[in-house]
Amino acid sequence: MKYYVDEHIKNTERIFPEQNRYGLKRFDMNENPEGLPEDFVNSVLKEITPEFLSIYPEPDRFLRKYAEFIGNGVTLDNLVATNGSDMAIRYIFETFGEEGKDVVTVSPTFGMYGVNCSVLGLNHVTVPYEPDLTISIDKLLDAITENTRIVALLNPNNPVGNIYTDEEMEKVIRKAQEVGAVVLIDEAYHYFYDKTFLPYALKEDNVIVIRTFSKLMSIAACRLGITISNPEIIHYIKNGKLTFDANSIALLFAERIVEQPEMVENLIRIEKEGKAYILNSLKEHGYWCRDCRGNFIFLEPKHDAHEITRKLADRDVLVHDYGNELLNKYIRVSVGSVSSMREFLEVFYEVDGEQ
Repeated sequence: MKYYVDEHIKNTERIFPEQNRYGLKRFDMNENPEGLPEDFVNSVLKEITPEFLSIYPEPDRFLRKYAEFIGNGVTLDNLVATNGSDMAIRYIFETFGEEGKDVVTVSPTFGMYGVNCSVLGLNHVTVPYEPDLTISIDKLLDAITENTRIVALLNPNNPVGNIYTDEEMEKVIRKAQEVGAVVLIDEAYHYFYDKTFLPYALKEDNVIVIRTFSKLMSIAACRLGITISNPEIIHYIKNGKLTFDANSIALLFAERIVEQPEMVENLIRIEKEGKAYILNSLKEHGYWCRDCRGNFIFLEPKHDAHEITRKLADRDVLVHDYGNELLNKYIRVSVGSVSSMREFLEVFYEVDGEQ
């Protein structure tokens, strides 16, 4: 007799990121191309002793410091740490999703929303971008029905970089409340775009904000995500989560990062300077480019985007291209320091200038 496989998992199609990226110039996955300051990393590594490694993770000390770091009256009861924000998404979908009911997102957006819908047997209802790369808020509201259990919106959205106003988000929250749905606001790119919907997560009964330490905070390897909401929602998420989820090394690095707000501000400054540099240079060279509000930009090469992506990879420079009709003429470039942007552009101008 053949073993049992859950039908939802069996029928889920997955595409995993490329590997063997160490030592390459990485502008393809919205990481920090250069990472945290080396002296800071070395100082934290000295704290990882044999005793440290032998103890199960204890997240509360970090979470209390994180609450102070983000302010807004956030306390420990408003927070839960997870193994990356993608695990937070899984927990939220498991907790508030209902098999056969709807999860509403825009399209395209972060791929793990769709993956989790498939794995858990949830209907993924997508609201496509308009041809001018905008989202119709009216179409988004129309997609929220009595069958909706979760509305998941990444702000700024990856890959296109659109953002939502307070008025738009309030309309979404009210419509979701009317039908008994939660609103997940994914703020993975918050520190590159100052606007936050954190106050809504604290005052509304159906709003959840998630953040990550993989982007600005530059510890993607450690896997750490934070969920922020009212105590009742946090209680339900904790009921379904693993006992030991976020690992101690991730928690230690995150604790030391939030203890140094001046380092965080410097990381923000470096990214903003790098983005201004690359956008100005591209425009001077006659390129169409788009500030996507996160730590990435859209760029339309003068030659075929897929061919340019391949040629860049041949030169050990990684960027992201797209197969769908809306975006197939663009490449997405992760942003870092002026120095890293200069390195990228030197190769890009050579490759895209070839006939």
